[in-house]
Amino acid sequence: MSRPEMPKQMLSLTAEETMLQLTAKRTPTGERFAAPIIVANALHADMIDEQLGAVEARAQAVILEPMGRNTAPAIALAALAAGGGSDPLLVMPSDHVIADVPAFHAAIHAALPKVEEGWLVTFGITPDVPETGYGYIKVGEPIGEGVHKVERFVEKPQREVAEAMLASGDHAWNGGIFLFRADVYLDALASFAPDMLAAAQSAMDRAVREGVRILPDATEFARSPADSIDYAVMEKADRVAVVPVSMGWSDVGSWDALHAISDCDIHGNACRGDVVAIDTADCLVRAGKDKRVALVGVSDLIVVADGDDILILPRGRSQDVKRILEAMKK
Repeated sequence: MSRPEMPKQMLSLTAEETMLQLTAKRTPTGERFAAPIIVANALHADMIDEQLGAVEARAQAVILEPMGRNTAPAIALAALAAGGGSDPLLVMPSDHVIADVPAFHAAIHAALPKVEEGWLVTFGITPDVPETGYGYIKVGEPIGEGVHKVERFVEKPQREVAEAMLASGDHAWNGGIFLFRADVYLDALASFAPDMLAAAQSAMDRAVREGVRILPDATEFARSPADSIDYAVMEKADRVAVVPVSMGWSDVGSWDALHAISDCDIHGNACRGDVVAIDTADCLVRAGKDKRVALVGVSDLIVVADGDDILILPRGRSQDVKRILEAMKK
């Protein structure tokens, strides 16, 4: 269902609202949070305006990247748009699920004193399975109430390594949510990725502005190296902290992950759309617009009918969708 013209962020996967709308509602503009700065693909500008307007959320800026350069340059654009000063920036991917928003807000509150002191803070998701698709953070010594120094970042591990880290109790998933001062982040880029900072700065200096929309200069932004914030900054900086938090987080990276967080009926089925299920158990079924899906006497299946496409596979193998996409490209 996620395509370049309609990515996961813009879909209603876990609720009536889209994932972008749920992210915006997670930090309502008011006393604690400023209006959001959105960094996105220029292709999606009108869709963003429409979706935010539908939930009465207004962005203070919508930065439309001329091309993707990964997360570190994208966040640099946002830090510059925010003024590059000492204000804290909360960086949230717009395609994540957080079921326990009060727990998330409590984690933000715990992190802020260290953020004000100049620490770069990430939020460590309490793991419940030995997931091999996520990076991990080894949680080090405490440096504040609910805040710990990051001992090290761990790449996506093999299964036995993930099981050992889960058993040790001192590792968290790296969920890719960050909190730091804009100036501290830009200073870190100046130290570890100066070419990236220079490109982002030049692109913003020459940007075209249309209301809240900011279109960074394409030629200048293209000079930026492409790198994630983890590689470019977090794994190199000294003052990096983690706030471990259990908040019902998921990056909804697969149909299996979606089934795991869905409200299921008494038979374990998570169905949306026009679905008829008889003697059926533990299935995830999606019927798109003007589609009807009927199942009889089956279990542990993922069935998705979207437009002219129909996907059927056993639960537990939804990562193999990537193999389907590769085959379709050929």
